[in-house]
Order: sequence, then structure tokens, then C-alpha cells
Amino acid sequence: MANIAPTMTSPSARAAKGAATKNGPVRGAPRRPGRLARSFRQYWQLYLLVIPPVAYFVIFQYVPMANAVIAFKDYNVVDGIWGSSWAGLKHFERFFDNPMFTTVVKNTFLLSLYALIASFPIPIILALALNEIRARFFKKTVQMVTYAPYFISTVVVVSMAMLLLSPRVGIIGDFTGFFGVPAADYMAKPDFFRHIYVWTEVWQTTGYSAVIYLAALSGVDPSLYEAARMDGANRLQKIWHVDLPSILPTIVVVLILSVGSIMAVGFEKAFLLQNPLNLSQSEIIATYTYKVGLQHADFSLSTAIGLFNSVINLVLLVGVNIIAKRVTGKGLW
Repeated sequence: MANIAPTMTSPSARAAKGAATKNGPVRGAPRRPGRLARSFRQYWQLYLLVIPPVAYFVIFQYVPMANAVIAFKDYNVVDGIWGSSWAGLKHFERFFDNPMFTTVVKNTFLLSLYALIASFPIPIILALALNEIRARFFKKTVQMVTYAPYFISTVVVVSMAMLLLSPRVGIIGDFTGFFGVPAADYMAKPDFFRHIYVWTEVWQTTGYSAVIYLAALSGVDPSLYEAARMDGANRLQKIWHVDLPSILPTIVVVLILSVGSIMAVGFEKAFLLQNPLNLSQSEIIATYTYKVGLQHADFSLSTAIGLFNSVINLVLLVGVNIIAKRVTGKGLW
């Protein structure tokens, strides 16, 4: 008892200790590290891995956003971005009053909508079909053949399209000529521009896009397939009642992102396929911004056009996300 007694504390001492803990740390006691500091000490390797991508986005994505103020200024190189005089919404009004406004917005929207309708369901169908194939060699071969075009440069794809559609040396002209139909210069006809753009895009990106859905299908619970098989479901019923509901969250997310960027048509392919004869349908916001900003050095107007396009994409993204959450209960946030 004599050895144990010194270690025991009286009720008054315990009460004083509790009061000190409640009111704050005891003066002179070592301060415990915060939650963030403890997390960094424990997972410092992961924090080091996160630093480079975060720094990239901050330096190259967020910091340049401040330069969008050019859209509200009469920018000139001598005074710089922040020294140029304010112009308010003058450059937005210039764009809205420009005769090209209706043309470029309509062409951009129609081309993006056509590309979305054509390219969105095809990767899903390809992924579902590949998921049903049991011959491993054939499945891997089809994956490789459909995936490989994604790594071809856009310049090469456009060059291939021009050669195939050439009225003199193109295979398409030879094929139609075999049936007595004279070869046509498809690249010079505005009505063919959207078809050429969209279906070359589908050919190039379908295999790559299907990988996302194949990854989602690989996570489907096998017991669902067994239950469907025991219920007598055939392949189409299994796809409809098991596969599609399982990958629906992935489909919704991809659809929201696709619609959110519906006005952000790629500049490179449209510019390479463009020529003076198909300009009535090939002039989109991206190519028009390039011509206004770099060829005519009207940086304020080109920034205003790009900012207008970004705002439209943001509105579409938020709107589609709200609709998707109300319809399917799933969304980005």
C-alpha cells in the first residue's frame, strides 16, 4: 500500500486536471501537433506525390485565369494587361453585333451536338459487345484494332481523310466510280464537312472511350450474372437488366462532361479540314477566335469570345448535372 499510495490522486487533483483540460492546455505543457501536421508526418510520401500536379494546375490553369480581364479592357502591348484602359462590355457587344456571331455559334453547336449523338453511344455498344466475347484472343485483337487509332496524330488523320476523299486518287472516288457515280470533291462541299469531322472523330476515339465502360463492366458483381442466368435471361436481357444498370453511373458522368463541353469543339481538326469553299459550315468559335486574336491581333475581342464560350459551357454543365440528378439520382456533385 505504501508503494501504491503516491500514484493515487485525490478527487480535487483530478477535478483540477479536468478543468485545465477543459479550459485549454496547461501552461508549460508540450503542444500536440494539429491534425494536418500529424497527417503530413504519417503520409508525407503521398503529399509529395500530390505537390507536382497541384502546382501544375495552379501555375498553368488557375493563375492564367486572371488574364481573362483582357476581355474587359482595350488591351495594348505597350501598357500591358493591367495598365490598359477599361472598356467594360464593349468587346462582348462587338461580338454579339458581328454578322459572324450567328454563324459561328450555330456551326459550333450543331457540330458538337452531331459529334455527341454519334460518338456517345458507340463506345458503350462496343464495350458491351466486347464484354460478351469469350474468345480471349479475338477480344484482345478487337480492342487493339479499335484502340490504336487514338494514338494517331490529328494531322495524320486529316491527311488520311483528304487522300481517301480526293476525287483523283482517293479510294472513295474509285469505289463510287465502279458503280458509275462520278467522283466528287467532298472536301470542297460544305454539307460534307460535319460528316467528315464527326466520323473521323468516331473512328479515332471509339476504342479509347470504350475502355472506361469496360473498366466499369469489370466491376459488376458476378452473382448478378448467375442470378440472371438462373432466371432464364438471355444475353440481351442480361445486358439490359444487369450490365446497363451497373455502368449507369459511369454513363451519366461521361454524358455530363460531354454536354458540359459541347461548345468546346477541338480547334486543330476543324482548322485543318477548313478551306474557303466549306467555310460556311467549318467556321466555329475556336477557329474564329484564332483568326481574330492571332491573325488580326485583336486580343480583347478574342478573349471576350473565349470567355463567352466558357460561360456557355459552364451553364450547360450545371444544367445537365441538375437534370441528371433529378432523372437518375446521380451526378457530378
